[in-house]
Amino acid sequence: PQVKAFVTQDIPFYHNLEMKHLPGADPELVLLSLRYEELERIPLSDMTREEINQLVQELGFYRKETPDAPVPEEFQFAPAKSLPILLPPQAPSADAKTPPKHDKEEHPDL
Repeated sequence: PQVKAFVTQDIPFYHNLEMKHLPGADPELVLLSLRYEELERIPLSDMTREEINQLVQELGFYRKETPDAPVPEEFQFAPAKSLPILLPPQAPSADAKTPPKHDKEEHPDL
């Protein structure tokens, strides 16, 4: 009943989240790449409605105020992550035991 409530009442609020009914299959969240390649399957049977909502929001799905609300431009491809920023290799410092420090803002997808 928890998964069914999520499917019928919550999915319409999420951008880029679709429900496909497969008779006899256990409910699971299937994450796809932008090219529709399967990335991961997460079983939902033992989760509460609140846990499923928390999960999809943690995964980066955008929740609209109403099912028909517009989606801001920055969330059009959500939950897709931006490509990691490749940094040039750094020369070892004088103290080779200390790993180079990176600012968290250099990798917004981590």
